[in-house]
Amino acid sequence: MSIVIAGTGSYVPEKILTNADLEKMVETSDEWIRTRTGIEERRIAEPGQASADLAYEAGCRALEAAGITGADLDTIIVATVTPNHVFPSNGCILQAKLGATKAFCFDVEAACSGLLYTLEIGRALLNMIPSRRYALVIGAEKLSCITDWSDRNTCVLFGDGAGAVVLEKTAETEDGRGIIATDIHSDGNYAEILKMPAGGSRIPATEQTVRDHLHFIKMEGRETFKLAVNAMVSAAKTVMVSAGVASSEIGVVIPHQANLRIINAVAQRLDVPEDRLFVNINKYGNTSAASIGICMDEAIRSGRVKRGDVMLLTTFGGGLTWGAALIRY
Repeated sequence: MSIVIAGTGSYVPEKILTNADLEKMVETSDEWIRTRTGIEERRIAEPGQASADLAYEAGCRALEAAGITGADLDTIIVATVTPNHVFPSNGCILQAKLGATKAFCFDVEAACSGLLYTLEIGRALLNMIPSRRYALVIGAEKLSCITDWSDRNTCVLFGDGAGAVVLEKTAETEDGRGIIATDIHSDGNYAEILKMPAGGSRIPATEQTVRDHLHFIKMEGRETFKLAVNAMVSAAKTVMVSAGVASSEIGVVIPHQANLRIINAVAQRLDVPEDRLFVNINKYGNTSAASIGICMDEAIRSGRVKRGDVMLLTTFGGGLTWGAALIRY
């Protein structure tokens, strides 16, 4: 059996926060942000919008593209570091909103690698359980609620959004459509370089943790950059070798949209020309688990990816987590 991409969807909030807006909030400039990150603007959710609301909008669009309804779903997996609640999961919240009464649901926390993890888990579950046909996997983040807007080194990077994919189990296709190869990894030895310190059982929320800004993203930028490039390139090369696919056969490379310098370094080391690299970081910034899904949906809906084309996805996130996937659409 093959696990194919039956439909994709994405959603970003209407509110746009530009670099010019950030110039009024912290000591920074449009030129500084663009030259170091490639970001020009990002989307910010309204106070009443939670990550499950963003996921719902993206999920509805993916279901529509797949030509199914929530009642057809067997599994819902949501990747997020900003769930509505510690529990219940965003997956269960979505189940009710989508009317997915027969689906079993849960969340995955793998930071920016989240959607790639859900693709792998969704594929495995569909293959393992004969009666299961459809899985909805979503990366959704409201990073604006864990961003320190007084820290100029991190507040310029992040935005809100959601990307969704419907996976379908089907008879093996003659054209080889489906998930061809995946490679995912973690290394907890580097957990300290990208994290949110407080809010869990190690450092529960107190008045002092709030005053100390410990409920916001903390990142060691230089170390993260170096590790990200090496990990993304290594995983990408692994899936290409595993599948016997040369770089010239790849229609579109979709890297996690963390930083334009990282994206360009990865493309250069993979020998990928600019016209086969998908980039939208200028519009949305780093949306963590939502990033890959938003890119996939935009690439497909814009015609950058057509049926039969091969996509190479590669990503990196806190944990550390990283991975790559080859998919023939």
